[in-house]
Amino acid sequence: MLAPPTHGSLEKLLLGPVVAAPAPSTSRSARGQRQRPLALIQGSLLARRVERTAPWLASLHRIADGSLLGLGLAVVGLSALTLHWQSQWTRSYQSLEASQLLEQRLQKSTALLEQHHLGVAHNPGQLVPTSSEKLIYVPAPSAQRPASIITLLAGVSPRQILAGY
Repeated sequence: MLAPPTHGSLEKLLLGPVVAAPAPSTSRSARGQRQRPLALIQGSLLARRVERTAPWLASLHRIADGSLLGLGLAVVGLSALTLHWQSQWTRSYQSLEASQLLEQRLQKSTALLEQHHLGVAHNPGQLVPTSSEKLIYVPAPSAQRPASIITLLAGVSPRQILAGY
């Protein structure tokens, strides 16, 4: 059986291919989302529009922006100073540890020398225990003037040839 032929007004439209597509929306929010994703936020915070409607709110907004910018710069500056001070503290602490290690080595060396001297000495009872009050400070010897080059050259004999040269 064959379907009866239809001769209605939609007959011509159904003969071609049919494609599904979204219907165009004319609402304001749909158009704004297609243009830019932040159009709603940017449109609500325009400085000119706010300044026209409420100038005190615009000046308050500028003050808040300036204070936030100043606060951000202060945080960056303090972070840089903190890192600098932390590195200085680390260096000082490493120097302190190194000096403590050297002091400990010096004390061990002094103890070893005292033990050796007591072992070698025939009369250990005559030795006096050391203390800082009993130390005698001797001035450093004065440096002699270096000999002039003429006296050094006078001591060299060009006729004497050393072995190996």
